[in-house]
Amino acid sequence: MFKRLAILFAALPMTAGAAGLSDVAATLRATSTMTADFTQTAPDGRVARGRMIIARPGKIRFDYENKKLLIVSDGSRLSMIDYDVAQVSQWPVKSTPLGVLLDPDKDLSRVAKVVGETPGALRIEARDSKHPEYGAITMTFLKQPGGLALTGWTSLDAQNMRTEVILTNVRSNVAVGGENFKFRDPRVRTPGRAG
Repeated sequence: MFKRLAILFAALPMTAGAAGLSDVAATLRATSTMTADFTQTAPDGRVARGRMIIARPGKIRFDYENKKLLIVSDGSRLSMIDYDVAQVSQWPVKSTPLGVLLDPDKDLSRVAKVVGETPGALRIEARDSKHPEYGAITMTFLKQPGGLALTGWTSLDAQNMRTEVILTNVRSNVAVGGENFKFRDPRVRTPGRAG
């Protein structure tokens, strides 16, 4: 199921200076909410688009265009809801690559490293060596005057299936309502309704 997960993060403010893990960690801690549009390329080459909302710690929502699919975390459980087949799959959010990104207290020095750096970009890979089944995420940041902007990432699941994401229209530290992290369970029938 992680093949279909898109791990999204957005442009984040950052203080000037050398880019590194401590700067990325400080930037993530300083970001409480964000929204962005995403374009996701699945391992089989299929492209999907949608909208993402994050409220840290632990909450995230991916709404897909033209699909009856929703991925949402309430802060503890990550749920993938496929409304076409009335199926819900769930995992502890900390057991997914999102766990690294959604926990503002996560010590990146224990799970991440710089894997590439040029004058204009920085790539960070996060992987929990004690739990390879959680997968990995490699985030690409553009270096800009006054900070870094996370423009996308590649996630790799335990079966080496790769998903790529590009972010646009990013807004950080905006008002986000708690109702965004709930979902209608397709397995529950509404009383009095036929079908």
